[in-house]
Amino acid sequence: MSEFIGYFWSGNKHKTIKGINLITLLYTDPNGVSVPLNYRLYDKGDNLSKNDYFRMMLSEVLAWGLRPAYVTGDSWYSSKDNLKFLRKQELGFMMGIAKNRQVSIIKGQYQSVESLEIGENGIIVHLKEFGKVKVFKKHFKNGMIRFYILFCQDTQDLNATDKTLFVQLKATHWIIECYHRALKQLCGINKFIVRKSEAILTHFFSSLRAFIKLELMRAKELIDNWYQLQRELSLEVNRNFIVEQIKLNLKS
Repeated sequence: MSEFIGYFWSGNKHKTIKGINLITLLYTDPNGVSVPLNYRLYDKGDNLSKNDYFRMMLSEVLAWGLRPAYVTGDSWYSSKDNLKFLRKQELGFMMGIAKNRQVSIIKGQYQSVESLEIGENGIIVHLKEFGKVKVFKKHFKNGMIRFYILFCQDTQDLNATDKTLFVQLKATHWIIECYHRALKQLCGINKFIVRKSEAILTHFFSSLRAFIKLELMRAKELIDNWYQLQRELSLEVNRNFIVEQIKLNLKS
């Protein structure tokens, strides 16, 4: 396998308020530092789909000269157009896939992904209207089952892959969920009262910058995790309040 040079993650699950949807490319470097690299606020007026935004943002960062080892995203982004786009850009990927997507083990005999017998090391199939991929199945604690497809530009690499790579990619994929949560809980992306478009854009940009600051502090080991600074600030505020109340009670 080639050396990992980073990963892209694309997600749109985080909705700050009704009508505002954030789509992000989150990049993870070989040292595990993850930062939002490109983003869009979904606007129906653009007459573009989220998949259009995805390809547009990815094209931009590739033009900047960044070449990730793998691109990953949820099943929303596993359309055949997106997958063919990634292959054309000579990028590997691991994407979520709907359980009813059609694949074949025997040429011309298609079946749904959910009907496959998938071992822990995945199974190589032909994805309809795309080509050769490896399918993995993930069981979650709540009983939910999800399916993922892995693609390598080199067919020999795909044949050689096992659950080790899938587990690594899936673990890093989880970062985007944590990132969305941190944007809300720590960076206040959903807490604003402005109404003008420019002000809203500025607020979102500032929240993203705040997250980047937290991530860089974590990378430099100034904090152990994103939540440490908030916790320490809260403890300090609470401590000062309690001390002040004690002083007031003693005076009275």
